[in-house]
Amino acid sequence: MDEPVEEANSSPNLDKLTDIYIKIRDARAEIKADFDARDSVLKDQLGLLESNMLDACKDLNASSIRTPHGTIIRSVKSRYWTNDWDSMYTFIEEQGAFGLLEKRLHQTNMKDFLAENPDLLPKGLNVENEYTVVVRRSKS
Repeated sequence: MDEPVEEANSSPNLDKLTDIYIKIRDARAEIKADFDARDSVLKDQLGLLESNMLDACKDLNASSIRTPHGTIIRSVKSRYWTNDWDSMYTFIEEQGAFGLLEKRLHQTNMKDFLAENPDLLPKGLNVENEYTVVVRRSKS
């Protein structure tokens, strides 16, 4: 098992890489914060326009309105969820409607399950491990 290197500062190259890394990360955070603030204003403006357009469609009892600049289309968007997963799982199992579920694994729960049950490896499970780097700012 790799042991942490206590004195990474012994290499000026690593110190410089760390310094540059932190500066770039900070610059990205600043750009993202500026973008998010500006984008929020635009989203709010779009929301007001969409509300006005929905009101117009309702008032005209229209599902679409053509204008010289484009066509406004009013449609229904549906979302589905449950507050009772036990009943939902029972329903899905009884109906054989497993297509109602998404095919993905909860990453943290699978990691915890495998840690608690190292001898149980589900057939067909793929695992990909990769090293990553975390850089923490010095407290000085």
